[in-house]
Amino acid sequence: MPVKYQQGVGLLEVLVALLLLAIGVLGFVGLQLRAVEATSEGFNRIQAMNIARDLAEKIRINNSAITEYQTQLANNDNNDNNDNNDNSDNSDNSDNQATSGSKCYTGFCTPTEKAVFDVHEASVQATSAGMALNMITCPGTANGRRCIYVAWGKTDPIDTTATTTGHIACTKSTSSGFSYNEHSTCIVMEAY
Repeated sequence: MPVKYQQGVGLLEVLVALLLLAIGVLGFVGLQLRAVEATSEGFNRIQAMNIARDLAEKIRINNSAITEYQTQLANNDNNDNNDNNDNSDNSDNSDNQATSGSKCYTGFCTPTEKAVFDVHEASVQATSAGMALNMITCPGTANGRRCIYVAWGKTDPIDTTATTTGHIACTKSTSSGFSYNEHSTCIVMEAY
């Protein structure tokens, strides 16, 4: 004898359809989250490249003071990374930057004053974008070229395998040169 009534089958079909829909929506949410992260990363890379390129062009114009650029960037308030700045040992640096800044906008600057001013301007731009700057001799090169490091997030603008608390170095030296550390968020640009 055939069954006349099948109760609950329609409800079971609806529940299976809702489960499949939920899995599809979760997949879409995951894709959307990854797209937002990629957009943010691309925006940060563009900002970092613009900061590094601007500073590299200024260094190229004022190349007689390249060692002053490197010294100023090494003593820069934001080169340790934005989460743990210590301004206690850079008061002379800030005073020099303020003095040269007023001169460079309104009159003649010496190459050294211009270097101090340029580092200050780049530092302000990087800090406002949540980034840190540094310039070191490019690792693994015999020609003494300098590399400008711009880092953001939990990355320090340095070349080493050592890390500070919760941070990673931008690059690591190898026998054939240097490479980016895994999961670092930074760019490196040669300045010559």
